[in-house]
Amino acid sequence: MNTIDKDKAVKADKDHKEKVNWIAEIRGLALMLLAVLAFHSLVAKPFYIPSTSMMPTLYVGDRLVVSKYPYGWSWASASFHLLPRGSWRIFGSTPEYGDIVIPVHPVRDEDYIKRVVALPGDRIAVRDGRIILNGVPVKREVVPPLHIPFEPELLCEGAPCLSAFTNYLVRDANGKQYFEVPAYRETLPNGATYLVIDHLEDQPLDNFDEITVPQDHVFVMGDNRDHSADSRELYSPRGLMGPVPLENIGGRAEFITFSLDGSTTWNPISWFESLRGDRAWTTLRPARAEQGATSE
Repeated sequence: MNTIDKDKAVKADKDHKEKVNWIAEIRGLALMLLAVLAFHSLVAKPFYIPSTSMMPTLYVGDRLVVSKYPYGWSWASASFHLLPRGSWRIFGSTPEYGDIVIPVHPVRDEDYIKRVVALPGDRIAVRDGRIILNGVPVKREVVPPLHIPFEPELLCEGAPCLSAFTNYLVRDANGKQYFEVPAYRETLPNGATYLVIDHLEDQPLDNFDEITVPQDHVFVMGDNRDHSADSRELYSPRGLMGPVPLENIGGRAEFITFSLDGSTTWNPISWFESLRGDRAWTTLRPARAEQGATSE
């Protein structure tokens, strides 16, 4: 074989080695995507908070981890709602009082995030904003007003700031603005305790006639009681239209990974300046107080 033939053979061998096996590449990519989808559907997935309905526990801009296995698996567990709706559950269990869960809207494929305040078989009513559970007012204590950061990018509509908390906007001695919002500490019968905001009088959802939560359902509410579309909305598709079937719960909120205040721009420096450092790795499991369900 002469030199030219040798060069051609070497080149052909090199071209053969460098040729991409696209079928193998696509198969590898598909397997990777399936693995990610399976992890998000069966183990845990990220979740973004887009509204104020769970303040003060959750702020707009919080990023969470939601675990998928605590209550078993159902159609609602699948990411992107890829499975058809159904009443089946695998290894199903019932949430506890105070758990923050991810219910899927009964009509739309839309994830909500709310707190469990009544379990299957419970009788629940709301009077003047107070939860009445099995005929007993849930313990609720007045706490000092909460200081919520003034973040126009997330909490305001239009200029000047038109927020649900506009009437509570104050300025400290250094000129810094924040919302000083009245709050309460609520404690459920198992001792789960957390803060709620209830600042409006005589709003429609402050009064809710007693119902019995059906079996395999839970009743959920937002911590920002005057601005939450939840189980109290029996007839409006804006809310969850009553107690939530357990098969419609897609997971439990576990902890905050990081949080952004809405001031992020194209400038990389703003990516760090907009971080709310004090919120990262905050657990979302409710604290436990001494059990009891007496009124304030």
